[in-house]
Amino acid sequence: MTTGVSADPPPFARELLRWRRARRVSQLELASRAGTTQRYVSFIERGRSVPGREIVIRLAESLDLTLRERNALLLAAGYAPAFTESPLDAAALEPVREALDGILEGHLPYPAVVAGPHGELVAANAAFDVLSEGAAPELLEPPVNVLRLALHPRGMASRVVNLDAWGRHIVENLRARSLRSPDPLLDALVEELARYVPVGEPGADHLGFAVPLRLRCPEGELRLLTTLTSFATAVDVTLAELHLEAFLPADRETAGILRDRAARRG
Repeated sequence: MTTGVSADPPPFARELLRWRRARRVSQLELASRAGTTQRYVSFIERGRSVPGREIVIRLAESLDLTLRERNALLLAAGYAPAFTESPLDAAALEPVREALDGILEGHLPYPAVVAGPHGELVAANAAFDVLSEGAAPELLEPPVNVLRLALHPRGMASRVVNLDAWGRHIVENLRARSLRSPDPLLDALVEELARYVPVGEPGADHLGFAVPLRLRCPEGELRLLTTLTSFATAVDVTLAELHLEAFLPADRETAGILRDRAARRG
């Protein structure tokens, strides 16, 4: 007797079920988000229905998958990827590169960088020197990894006053990202970076990770707030995986030091 249920669900059915469970979303909630029915989602996951390209895209969007993950889900369903993945030096991305250069320049005299999904440095402004000075030459050889530079003992770490709190902030954010979008390369990087972060007991004045980066430089101690900007409406995989990290002064003394450095830099 047959039940109509596939003994071995097709790749898309398995992938959809895996992502839905990873996101802790019920069939009913996913169906509501995607504008379909729970029955139809159930049929897809059991291999009884073959979804069209449009519903695959809607389901991927409803699961908040990255563009790379959406392309993979489309491929699992037998469809061509919907989102291009252009090299950074592609002509199509030239206006974006020019805009990013303008943003980096406009953030001066404060440091700012554009980095890839695993911390690879894409671009930086002239104030990046306050972050990189004194680092071991091998950490500054292309391709530079700004995450490794930040926490490596021969990178910024020796100058970071609050390395335990700031380092844990970086590592835990990366762990959370890897949990949401599993990535073996990112897992390996997190494992490496975690070894550089000292283990310390929080003091009475502990405020969690809501503390500025405290960085020593020849002119004194800098207190820097960091902001991360991603390109949420990008339709190119490469662009969607970039982020802009900008550092802002947390006090007047820091602002003054960075302005004076910029003036000397000319």
